[in-house]
Amino acid sequence: MTILVFDIETIPDVVSGRKLYDLDGLSDNDTALAMFALRRAKVGNDFLPHYLQRICAISLVFHHGSQIKVWSLGDENSDEKELITRFFAGIDKHTPTLVSWNGSGFDLPVLHYRSLLHNVAAPTYWEAGENQQNFRWNNYLSRFHYRHIDLMDIVAGYQNKAFAPLDEISSMLGFPGKMGMSGSKVWEQYAAGQIKSIRDYCETDVLNTYCVFLRFELMRGVINMDEYQSSIEQLKSYLSSEKDKDHLQEFLKQMD
Repeated sequence: MTILVFDIETIPDVVSGRKLYDLDGLSDNDTALAMFALRRAKVGNDFLPHYLQRICAISLVFHHGSQIKVWSLGDENSDEKELITRFFAGIDKHTPTLVSWNGSGFDLPVLHYRSLLHNVAAPTYWEAGENQQNFRWNNYLSRFHYRHIDLMDIVAGYQNKAFAPLDEISSMLGFPGKMGMSGSKVWEQYAAGQIKSIRDYCETDVLNTYCVFLRFELMRGVINMDEYQSSIEQLKSYLSSEKDKDHLQEFLKQMD
């Protein structure tokens, strides 16, 4: 089985914000501040709607047999359309089992809206059995199919009131959790030109998600304790080989 753990980081879509809220003439930062203020006035917090979340990073953990890798799509100069295109091209190529934490509630709806904006085709992802019969009963779109495993949704028993943050669950299970950054700081980091920091942070988030996924697989009997320990050691071995990536070395250090 091919596993693809994914996570996205987002910033305000200031271009659409200017268009929708008549904010012409404002700088990017002032536009973002105005969007946050309008959102707070409407709903009591400044978490923007999914369609106004512009993707600035997509990070992945790829696991297939003895192969494991963590990376961020594109590079620091890649635009949003390239990141999204690469993500769905990977699904077309590998047809993996997708794994996320709150992917159904946030990451995938954002990817849907942004794909609409950029005209990104994703035929395998949207397949529901019309062309491939085996997708009829197991596809990426159904909340209750396992081609996409949203760990937060499943572990909570599909009950919103039981949802939990990745940071606290990963830390509770003995994994590193958040490492000096959070999603609320992404716009600040982006405005300061710290794209690498955002990408590094996103990579540690998918690593936490992957570790929780391994514990989930152990819990539901897909792997036994020896296989679980072997997978953890495989991850540690991979991280130790990435000696030039400080954030991965810090993650490894906190796993011990």
